[in-house]
Amino acid sequence: SAVIMAEIDPRCFAEDPEEVPFLQKEAFDKLGEDGRAELLEKSRNLIDKSLRIKFGQGQWTLPDFQYEFLSKEHEEIVVEGDVILIRGTLRKHLEEGVSSYQIKALEDAPYDLVFSNLLAGKPQRRVNVLWPGEESFVLDLSGLRKEDAAGPSEEDEKSSAASTPENGGDGGDEGGAFSTFLSFLRQGFVHVVPMGVDHILFVLGLFLLSRKWRPLLYQVSAFTLAHTITLGLATLGLVSIDAGIVEPIIAASIVFVALENIFLKEYRPYRLIIVFGFGLIHGLGFAGALSAFELDAASLLSGLFGFNLGVEFGQLAVIALALAATIGIKDPQTYRKTIVIPGSVLIALIGCFWTIERIFL
Repeated sequence: SAVIMAEIDPRCFAEDPEEVPFLQKEAFDKLGEDGRAELLEKSRNLIDKSLRIKFGQGQWTLPDFQYEFLSKEHEEIVVEGDVILIRGTLRKHLEEGVSSYQIKALEDAPYDLVFSNLLAGKPQRRVNVLWPGEESFVLDLSGLRKEDAAGPSEEDEKSSAASTPENGGDGGDEGGAFSTFLSFLRQGFVHVVPMGVDHILFVLGLFLLSRKWRPLLYQVSAFTLAHTITLGLATLGLVSIDAGIVEPIIAASIVFVALENIFLKEYRPYRLIIVFGFGLIHGLGFAGALSAFELDAASLLSGLFGFNLGVEFGQLAVIALALAATIGIKDPQTYRKTIVIPGSVLIALIGCFWTIERIFL
């Protein structure tokens, strides 16, 4: 037998899910019966246009999930501050001859799907993040039948990244860590390019002060080291700072480096300390995206490493594009007057707007 669960964060129904708080018990209690029924119906419609499931060589179908609210921490909603999720559940008896299971994200899916599994209660290292139109790997259920145990599979509705479809069986958990690594490598990249506009502007702010390779290398290395530290600590649950604090500081960091570019004519070594400090904050921002996938211990390290490396590739892509766009300007004075000053002013203005928006709006 098997239990299939589709978990949905109610924030996904907001215009900008990352800008709204989690649905907690206090707000949940104020919804009333009509408000709760509306959320359940939205969840049913979301899954209907996002997900299909296939067992063995059968057809792609959408099972009739039973939807309910539950606490992320305690299952039952009893504690003030509990984060509320919506879960669709299907209990299925595996027919004779069915030895595999697979999901597909439909083309019209507004969010990516996370495909993670437990077999006989054991978390599998292999996790897929599916973009619309992609199929997951094929999970081998032969061991599940032999042990006659329940193995739930969760398709959590989240924003960003994916892995490529495969045709073969999962073969237990063979190759799971590498598959998860590749899936989250792409997730990390797209979290910077194109989704992370604030991170892109910060990296451009580092680039604009000097195109010389040493200052660029030093600054990018300091930024990378810093956000790697806090990304790891936050993902492991060792550090936690509210996004309402982190996001305005990220916006303010963009303003700071942009203004420095305007008032400084050349790179100064002390800038590394500033970049490192801001990198610690940006790492907490990256961690917010990664922690949303709720990786278990079996897949955490490979997912974390892949996500972090994807972020680095995204940053390098931004720098490479900036270099390519300005390589034709050889004269330092012309470069400063036509690129550094106007570009930094624009970046500072955008950063100011975000800072005010994230604090007061």
